[in-house]
Amino acid sequence: MCSTAPAARAWGDAVRRAPRVVVMGVSGCGKSTVGRLLADRLRVRFVEGDALHSARSVAKMAAGIALTDADRHGWLQAVAEQVAHSSAEVGGVVVSCSALKRSYRDLLRAGAPDLRFVFLHGERDLLAERLARRSGHYMPPSLLQSQLDTLEFPAEDEAPIRLDIASPPLRLAELAQQALEIPT
Repeated sequence: MCSTAPAARAWGDAVRRAPRVVVMGVSGCGKSTVGRLLADRLRVRFVEGDALHSARSVAKMAAGIALTDADRHGWLQAVAEQVAHSSAEVGGVVVSCSALKRSYRDLLRAGAPDLRFVFLHGERDLLAERLARRSGHYMPPSLLQSQLDTLEFPAEDEAPIRLDIASPPLRLAELAQQALEIPT
């Protein structure tokens, strides 16, 4: 009789030692806030994915121009590097990254097969309200619809942790940690 229990246990042990997590979703879902809180709870480094965008991409978004796959490629490579270079020795990482398409998530997973995705999702009206209240960010509310149009919900085989943003950020970080099965 064949069992996957040893492999699952090994994967779980690796995640508990050095979790590698991407907090994903469209703009306004709370990736950065929940990501920072989760990183604190897990006692790992947090990387703000937005900080890895090129100046050209930031300027495009600030001008209300949606990014193309080609625009996102270098950014996704930079995010993938952050994830791949995190290991047991480094102590894990939580990265905020929209990761809107399956192909983007596959690229991020290529160097880190144990990577987990926390998918923050919610009603369009709530997302729009949050974006309207946000100040000092280059991503204008006008780009929300393009992100929603681009979004490919993570499939079951990606084992996403799905969390509704109607809950407060602290609760979302707690639920993500519980789903990752990493004790405080």
